[in-house]
Amino acid sequence: MKQSVLFFLFIATALSAFSQAKDEAAIKQIFDEALSKGKSYEMLYDLCTNIGPRLSGSPGAAAAVEWSRNVMEEFDFDSVWLQPVMVPHWIRGQKETGRIISRKQGTLSVNVCALGGTIGTGPSGIAAGVVEVKSFDELKALGSAGVKGKIVFFNRPMDPTKINTFTAYGGAVEQRANGASEAAKYGAAAVLVRSMGSNLEDYPHTGSMRYAPNVVKIPALAISTRHAELLSQLLKEEKDVQVYLQNHSVTLEDAPSFNVVGEIRGSDFPDEIIVVGGHLDSWDLGQGAHDDGAGCVQAIEVLRLFKQMGYKPKRTIRAVMFMNEENGLRGGLKYAELAAANKEKHIAAIESDRGGFVPRGFTVPTDATAKAKVRSWKPLLEPYGLSDFSAEGGGADIGPLANQGVALLGFLPDSQRYFNYHHTAEDTIDKVDKRELELGAAAMAAMVYLIDQYGLK
Repeated sequence: MKQSVLFFLFIATALSAFSQAKDEAAIKQIFDEALSKGKSYEMLYDLCTNIGPRLSGSPGAAAAVEWSRNVMEEFDFDSVWLQPVMVPHWIRGQKETGRIISRKQGTLSVNVCALGGTIGTGPSGIAAGVVEVKSFDELKALGSAGVKGKIVFFNRPMDPTKINTFTAYGGAVEQRANGASEAAKYGAAAVLVRSMGSNLEDYPHTGSMRYAPNVVKIPALAISTRHAELLSQLLKEEKDVQVYLQNHSVTLEDAPSFNVVGEIRGSDFPDEIIVVGGHLDSWDLGQGAHDDGAGCVQAIEVLRLFKQMGYKPKRTIRAVMFMNEENGLRGGLKYAELAAANKEKHIAAIESDRGGFVPRGFTVPTDATAKAKVRSWKPLLEPYGLSDFSAEGGGADIGPLANQGVALLGFLPDSQRYFNYHHTAEDTIDKVDKRELELGAAAMAAMVYLIDQYGLK
């Protein structure tokens, strides 16, 4: 009996060692292929320079759909198709104008941009006194008496002490998202919001805002962090400072667009689907290189790497280019809707939407079994700099799949520089490092490989 137990322990140990050696070799091959013959940067350069901004409903977004389909067809994925989806169609209009009108310093031009979804000021613009607040509680305390007819200046910065810059972003972004409606409740003429940027910069950050129902709509613009500091200082010195704002933004009827999907069919469990994706749309100020062209090309590269290596996945692997993450999430919602309607069995989804920076790890599923399994692979991935598996959750586009019991993960690159470029004209291809982008694509392919081999149950 004792000899039988020892024999089985010996066999189990040998099989485990063999499996580990096999996985180590496969992951090394993935990274070797991505770093020596990768196509992710080449794809991103083409997307950014030949198509550029891709705001939902725009000609650029339509061109990006065709680009994605053509690229995946050229890589000879087993299937490539479009999923129709109606998306918001907001247009910025001609360049915005912002001026501070000071008794002491005269008229000073400042860098502003319209927030996505805002109405315009009208051709004459808006000139009014300014009241500075750092929270909705401060706004409420001022009430109508202190706010009516004025421009509310929301000036709460991202917290520089937060090591995770996404946590800092989350602590400040409500003023951008909801500030216009909160200020309108007290009769404000417009809002000016400090840009969601980590550093002092001269360029403003756009981003989505939303109007609450049954509240008057007022214009909402962002001001660069450096000029926010200037305005704040002037308000301390002069109580009657005014600001002039002009923008020409309009919202049109919803427009037709598409998610773009490519897949490699699984050999053993073709009905089990692993999704890897990013969002194809971007804001209109830059090229959408980090947000989220990087995630799109990394997702495509996962499938291309498997094809190039001759790897035959057990499960079906899908790359999804989601449309309209930035100002509506229509693509992610439509994908989940169709997955449910078609009774598809998704076992995992991984999103890359934190930029193309050096990889640090992954956010992990909330399910205890799946979480433990992902974390058990840490020794295989640590040699490639992937050591952070601490946080839970996935991404915005794959979020709607959670209701179907899908395990959600997120690619986790270093976050320190992301909010230098996020939603700005600076989000261009020259800000992306080729090797870091390729490392990210390989990291995602390695995670997909492990899920494909072992599942998450």
